[in-house]
Amino acid sequence: MSEKYHLNKLSEWTPETAGLLASDDQLQLTAEHLEILQVARQFYDQYGFSPSMRPLCKTVATELSVEKGRSIYLLQLFPGSPAKLVAKFAGLPKPKNCI
Repeated sequence: MSEKYHLNKLSEWTPETAGLLASDDQLQLTAEHLEILQVARQFYDQYGFSPSMRPLCKTVATELSVEKGRSIYLLQLFPGSPAKLVAKFAGLPKPKNCI
């Protein structure tokens, strides 16, 4: 499941599903992680694509708080490639500009 970046149906996603995807990457999700995943899913619903890092930061800042929208905060929650991991755990397609 670690190479799976999206679900067959977005409606199949649950916080439990996100936890299973994250556990493949040795990450245990908290409420802070889940609120970021929800914001990413809302972004996808609105725009039809997964947010890359800059739109993710901007959207999180707008929806949650400026502090949570900082890239350092997202890196602490999702080490390595936050936008890619957020999309993966949120059951969304990989952002287009993520390697």
